[in-house]
Amino acid sequence: MQSQLMGKVRKAPENFVRADDVGTVFAEARAGRRDFIRGAFAAAAASAAAVHAQERQAVSGDGDPNILELPAHSKGLGQPVVTDGYGKPSRYEANVQRRQSPGLTQTKQASVSFAPLQSLFGIVTPSGLHFERHHQGWWDIDPSKHRLMINGLVKNPKVFTMDEIMRLPSVSRFHFIECGANTGMEWGNVAVPTVQYTHGMLSCSEFTGVPLITLLEMAGADLKKGKFILAEGADGSSMTRTIPVELITSGEVLVAYGQNGEMLRPEQGYPLRLVVPGVQGVSWVKYLRRIEVGDMPYAAKDEAIHYVDLMPDGQHRQYSSIQECKSVVTTPSGGQMLLDKGFYNITGLAWSGRGKVKRVDVSVDGGRSWRTARLEGPVMGKCLTRFNLDWVWNGEECIIQSRAMDETGYVQPSYQQLRAARGTRSIYHNNSIQSWAVRANGEVANVQLA
Repeated sequence: MQSQLMGKVRKAPENFVRADDVGTVFAEARAGRRDFIRGAFAAAAASAAAVHAQERQAVSGDGDPNILELPAHSKGLGQPVVTDGYGKPSRYEANVQRRQSPGLTQTKQASVSFAPLQSLFGIVTPSGLHFERHHQGWWDIDPSKHRLMINGLVKNPKVFTMDEIMRLPSVSRFHFIECGANTGMEWGNVAVPTVQYTHGMLSCSEFTGVPLITLLEMAGADLKKGKFILAEGADGSSMTRTIPVELITSGEVLVAYGQNGEMLRPEQGYPLRLVVPGVQGVSWVKYLRRIEVGDMPYAAKDEAIHYVDLMPDGQHRQYSSIQECKSVVTTPSGGQMLLDKGFYNITGLAWSGRGKVKRVDVSVDGGRSWRTARLEGPVMGKCLTRFNLDWVWNGEECIIQSRAMDETGYVQPSYQQLRAARGTRSIYHNNSIQSWAVRANGEVANVQLA
């Protein structure tokens, strides 16, 4: 009886746009059409449905052969210990991967990959699934040759080796990192099919390193005249970002070398990166090689002409770095399919760059009514928070949404509220409520409410 009450979810298709299709995606975008990407996704969904139908047919009849017939793993010896010196996921999870953007950029070195949020549990993103954003490709830098310089308004300019940094007292903290362009395609109601592509420039890890304030104090930084620092990366894009000193004096900004219990991955800035909790990911400078203390914002190229917000009056808003309170339902979400009526656990993620998530409300009727979800512990500041809500689907069409509130009282806005304040020509800092439409046949699709 219980099994009849438990609904089942078919996973969303994974790699529905091949590398050689990206050119077509660009052409469609220039022509103002999205037919190709929709068609590719529909074809992938049909293929997944066919596979699922075969699986269900195989267990019908006289019983489930997976129970009645003893499998090989119950009759023999398994693989020896340490077959792989570094462990790998199961081959049956091979489709759970980062996916490159279908058409965001035209060069592979200056591109992005999205984390598979729909396939993750809890709040920690495995290092191998952490999203990527590169402006000039990634590097695997020899840590014995890497140096961090501190100059500017300091009494004693310093140069640190990796060994010298790693000898200092360290801290470990859990924080989310989100690209400022996350959910950017939704500004134009592109409605990409899955949560991996709508919200996948988001990850959460335990970072280990030295508070930047410690290094600045060792260099004798003048923190009265010095109001800002410039962080510079060692890659060929010369990524440089201005960061206010008040974030640093709080002790929360880290010069990090560790992630999820091991050294940073090369794609994540090995051997050294900046961790600036609550601030958009572009300020978490990778391959960190220099910190300069100054008395005014630096207006670097990536904060004067990029990562700015075009406002309704035609002006650009700079230094809007804080990632405002936001949430998204990851199951049920776009591309998934509800296969039966009955009980489902609605689950998702919430986060705020201003502190802890205080509450998440969930609606299954397009925002007409809301229920408060359960927050799964631990709930930490500037960190992802997992939420859950019990729901019984009766087979009728509905629209699922989540709305987060942080400890400052800020409430995640609807698209109407966000566009009233920001207009329609933005790319960055979209934290509006995401809507997933559940069709009568169980298909889940990305929609926006007028």
